[in-house]
Amino acid sequence: MVLRVFRWAPGGAERYQEYPVTPRAGMTVLDALVEIQRGSDPTLAFRYACRVGMCGSCALVIDGRERWACRTLLAPLRRSLVTVRPLYHFPLIRDLVVDQEPFSRKMLAAGATFAPAEGLAAFAAVGRDTAERRRVDAAIECIGCGMCVSACTLVAHDERFPGPAALNRAFTLQLDSRDGGHAERGTRLRSEDALARCHGQAGCTAVCPMEISPTDSILRLRRRAILALF
Repeated sequence: MVLRVFRWAPGGAERYQEYPVTPRAGMTVLDALVEIQRGSDPTLAFRYACRVGMCGSCALVIDGRERWACRTLLAPLRRSLVTVRPLYHFPLIRDLVVDQEPFSRKMLAAGATFAPAEGLAAFAAVGRDTAERRRVDAAIECIGCGMCVSACTLVAHDERFPGPAALNRAFTLQLDSRDGGHAERGTRLRSEDALARCHGQAGCTAVCPMEISPTDSILRLRRRAILALF
């Protein structure tokens, strides 16, 4: 098997470099990249941390689909040539490493950060069995890997669009009774380049490794936005 890996460094040209890999039982794409870096090419740059499918830092585009490298086994890909490239719609740092700054910036722009309501106790809990918690249960496990942003075609065409991760986070906050930013955040969400801009193609939902559906969150926010007008 051959790994065809995207390469780029500041001042250089984008290219692909091929590395022979001998698959073994249980070998993942991340295992192969680590083996290449430690063996034949120490200049290859990529990002990872936990290696067990928890942190999301190894998110890449593997054979045209956003995946976590540490969860993607080589054997099931059933191809002699596997292409690996960095996530789309993020600035490049080097090779497979992208700059996550736009991800954080769009979170802030969409108001997707907790704003404590005035007068709350120092510690206000929402129990896991409460109706309030159940309303957002399906949307709260996002770990910020960026795969949904990479899969979103609209992100590439509208710089002001917050992206699916930010809108999903905004949804959980709009339903959080402890949050005091509902009104201001709602105004941002009803702007021309936020909820109204999503085309509902569900590419974000298709690639989410946490099985979150940002598409559903956006649709639910749209319904709330419409109801707020009456």
